[in-house]
Amino acid sequence: GMGGIGKTTIAKAIYNEFYERFEGKSFLEKVREKKPEKLQKQLLFDILQTKTKVSSVAAGTALVRERFQRLKVLVIVDDVDDVKLLRELVGNCHFFGSGSRIIITTRDESVLKEFAVDKIYRAKVMDQEEALELLSWHAFRSSSCPSQYLALEREVVSYCGGLPLALKVL
Repeated sequence: GMGGIGKTTIAKAIYNEFYERFEGKSFLEKVREKKPEKLQKQLLFDILQTKTKVSSVAAGTALVRERFQRLKVLVIVDDVDDVKLLRELVGNCHFFGSGSRIIITTRDESVLKEFAVDKIYRAKVMDQEEALELLSWHAFRSSSCPSQYLALEREVVSYCGGLPLALKVL
């Protein structure tokens, strides 16, 4: 989905709700901005809780496959724009133990199709009521807006087009 629609926020909420059900967990944020080796090291550290030397991207991919095969893990790979990087990080479903979950956020649905994911969830813009409530929470720390600001609040919500990040930033 488009930037600012809430993909990372949804992924964080899922992670925080379910991570305790897994033997290992990792949330790799903003992967498009980072080098594969650094991401592999973080993934290995998050799951194994020990520093692991990664001599090359290929070696890192092999380590992930070797070490995680029998583990039930939750891995979130956030802001992916390259299927090659995704394969270097999480390989395929056979890299992980039974019950594992890999969640990927991306602006480019073709990455998910090329990676052949099981399910795609498309984040949607908020309807007016949801947007009004979110803006009220950020502006007034309340689920509703003081009456003197109602007209302005509706204008802001209309201007933002239901994008959560735009509402939060304004």
